[in-house]
Amino acid sequence: MTATAFLSVSLDPPLVLVSLREGSRMDDLLDEQPLWAVSVLSESQRHIAGRFAMKGRLSDRLLFEDLPYVPGPLTGAPLVGGALATLECRTERRVPAGDHTLVIGRVLNTEVPGAQAGPLTYYRGRYRQLG
Repeated sequence: MTATAFLSVSLDPPLVLVSLREGSRMDDLLDEQPLWAVSVLSESQRHIAGRFAMKGRLSDRLLFEDLPYVPGPLTGAPLVGGALATLECRTERRVPAGDHTLVIGRVLNTEVPGAQAGPLTYYRGRYRQLG
């Protein structure tokens, strides 16, 4: 999925949070599977964000077709190749919040390959560049 709400919660211990629409495919998946990963995309990876933001449910085979990804070394969760950073996480807590579920994950592993591109950002209905 492409997350619109992902943030750091704590440095010690390292925790992050993602907000999921209640009953969405990802909400259901993370309710069953406590290990997951985040790929922080670069400006040049807009097409990947678009693919994972599509409404409807593509099969996993179609979602990952022709996509450069590798399994995370600790979790096996797919990580997008060429991402600015990747995090492998384990769910610590799920918190109901209105029509969403806040999933708090403990960061188990991070990689920041040192790419020079800017991050992919989305604001007011458009992808934007940080200036």
